Amino acid sequence: MKKGRFTEAQIMAVLRQAEGGVPGPELCREHSISTASFYKWRAKYGGMDASMMSQMKALEEENRRLKRMYADLSMQADLLKEALGKK
Repeated sequence: MKKGRFTEAQIMAVLRQAEGGVPGPELCREHSISTASFYKWRAKYGGMDASMMSQMKALEEENRRLKRMYADLSMQADLLKEALGKK
């Protein structure tokens, strides 16, 4: 998966500046980000602090791992059903 070029701390700093009253387009020019990225960050991380942000990232990673595990197990179950000749 592609890793973004901004860290969690940098994203939080940009969002704090926006909460401080700096206009969005000006922040985008200053930090060389697109307005779409800025508004996506604001929708996703707005109102969070750094600890909540890292906790959310950890939960997303765990969810990704569990989904992969489920897919592997369901594929194994399908293969076993086929091998045993059951429908």
